[in-house]
Amino acid sequence: MNDAPSADVALLLRDVTLEVGDGAGKVRAMDSVSLEVLPGELVAVVGPSGAGKSSLLAVAGALAAPTSGDVHVLGEDLAALRERGQGALAGFRRRRLGFVFQSGNLVPALTAADQLRLARRISGRPGARGFDPMPLLEAVGMSHRAGHRPGELSGGERQRVGIARALVNEPGLMLVDEPTAALDRARSHEIVELLAERCHERGIAVVMVTHDHDVLEHCDRVVEMVDGRLSPVAS
Repeated sequence: MNDAPSADVALLLRDVTLEVGDGAGKVRAMDSVSLEVLPGELVAVVGPSGAGKSSLLAVAGALAAPTSGDVHVLGEDLAALRERGQGALAGFRRRRLGFVFQSGNLVPALTAADQLRLARRISGRPGARGFDPMPLLEAVGMSHRAGHRPGELSGGERQRVGIARALVNEPGLMLVDEPTAALDRARSHEIVELLAERCHERGIAVVMVTHDHDVLEHCDRVVEMVDGRLSPVAS
C-alpha cells in the first residue's frame, strides 16, 4: 500500500521493518513500526538500549533503507527518492532535515558562528555566502559565545549550538539523538524546553530519542520502543 500521506503529516512510517546483519546474526531492529508525526509536534521515543530507537532515526532520516514498509518524509516517498540515487537522498537531508547528536558533533576547529555558516554553505541554499548566524545563535542563547570553539564550551552550550546548526536550513523535520545524555538535570530541562519552543514556534516536527524520563513533560507525545516494536505511552 503506497497511498500518499496527508499533507499535514511531516513523518509517516507505515509497517516498517528493518533487518540488519546476515544469516544467523540477522536482527530485526524494527518490527512492523508505524508512526505519524505532525508539523509542530515533539515526539519522544523511549525504551531500553538495543530496542531499535536509533534504527528508527536512521530510517526516518533517510540514512537507512527499510527492509519493508513505507516511509514518507515531508511529502517525499523515500523509496522513490532512493531510486534517484544517493545524491538525491543526500540533497534532501541537507535541505529538509535537521540532526542533533548526543555529543553535539561539532567541528573542533570552528567557532560557534562558523559551525552555522558551514552548515548553510553545505546546504547549497541561495545566499549562503552572506548568511548571518547571529539571529539563530541569539535564539538559542548563544550569541555571546559566537566566537568560541567547542573545546571552550560546556556540554549544554555545545548542544545549544548543535540545535542552532540543525535549524540553519529551516528543516521540516528534526531528528534528535539523546540530547541530554551528558548534561545535568537543570541543563537537560533547558535543552528539551528549547527544542519544544523552536518546534512549536516554527512548525517543525521533532522526533527525539531519549533515556531521560525527567524531560518528557516538555514533549507533546511519548512512544516506547521495545524489541523493535513501537507502542504509545499512556499520559
